[in-house]
Parts: sequence; C-alpha cells; structure tokens
Amino acid sequence: MLPTHEIETAPNPRTAIIVLHGLGADGHDFVPICGELDLRTIGPVRYVFPHAPERPVTINGGYVMRAWYDILGADLVRREDEAGLRASQAAIAALVDRERERGVPAQRVVLMGFSQGCAMALMTALRYPERLAGAVGLSGYLPLAGTTAAERSPANADLPVFLAHGTQDDIVVPARGTASRDALRALGHEVEWHDYPMPHSVCMEEIADLNAWLLKQLG
Repeated sequence: MLPTHEIETAPNPRTAIIVLHGLGADGHDFVPICGELDLRTIGPVRYVFPHAPERPVTINGGYVMRAWYDILGADLVRREDEAGLRASQAAIAALVDRERERGVPAQRVVLMGFSQGCAMALMTALRYPERLAGAVGLSGYLPLAGTTAAERSPANADLPVFLAHGTQDDIVVPARGTASRDALRALGHEVEWHDYPMPHSVCMEEIADLNAWLLKQLG
C-alpha cells in the first residue's frame, strides 16, 4: 500500500478524495489547496494524499525523485513508461479499494491529480471496475490514450471529468490538455473544461471552479 497523508474534515467520512501530486513533489503538496475547498454541505470528507514511489527519472538525468512513472523525453506521448504507469495504476486502485473497505462507497470516491498525478487519476479512474464519483485532472494529460477505449471499465464509461490547464504552461503544453479533453469527449465522457492565464500551476479561480464541480458531483 502506498504511504499516505490523510485529513478528515469530520468523523466517519462517507466521501473520499484521493489527490495525486506531480513529479518530484509528495503527498503534502496539495494539502493547502484542498484546504481552500468548502465541501461542508456534502458532509465529512477524507482527503487521501499518497506519496509516489522514488525512482530515477530519465528526463532529469536519472535523478531519483518521487514519480508515478518515468518521463523518457520531452514528448509525453510518443515514448511512455507503460510499465511504470500500470504499476502506479494498480497501487492507486488499491487505495480506492481501501476506501471501500473503510465504508466509503466507490461512487463517493473522486480521483484527482496534478500533472503526472492528473495522468494517473484519469488512467486509474477510467479503468476502475466500480463506478466512481468522478475524475479531476489539473495541468496534465491522458496517458496511454490509444488503449483507453478498449480498457475502460463499463462502470465508468460515462464518468464525469473536470479538466483544467494553464494557457502559459510550458511543462505540459496546453495542446496536450485539449487533446485529452477531446479524446475523452469522443469516448462519451462529460468533460468540464477550464483554462486560465497561468503557467504549470494552480490558481484561486481554478479552485473555485473545482469546488463547484465537486459539489455538483457529490451533492
């Protein structure tokens, strides 16, 4: 089981949001941002912030850092670390399983991620065998896009998705985000898309839009 940092807004939560950090960060990275969300009307929420494994990252000269998968080059699509992606998918799915064991129904679980974490949130949520509440992808992209249609779980074939991206992002260029949006819509997903005049980051307007979407999906 991945190591995690967890926050419960009140005892006995029946909703869980699993938040996946970006390359080189750790589970604590998004704690302040989730602290800006106001989901009191849906009841107690458990935020789960897993820490990715440490591994050498090729694009960073083999430097060892927390990463959900290896980045083999600047082109995020043509050369993908499929083995790393699939290993992290299994580890994240196990966190969803654990939430179910702790009394949170699958349909009350949201997978959310930033950058590499976005890729993992989308990949895992679409393939999870039980219906989830939704997937949130911030400043990222859909990995292994060519296998998504064949590998999607029927339970999540129409999973709602929130995608947001910075128009000045030079790490995951905006075209990667819009291509992922279009691919998911072509598969029949209801994708709420937002872009903001920011780099590879998060802004308060984005958090407000995310808050409204979460209340809609979980209310």
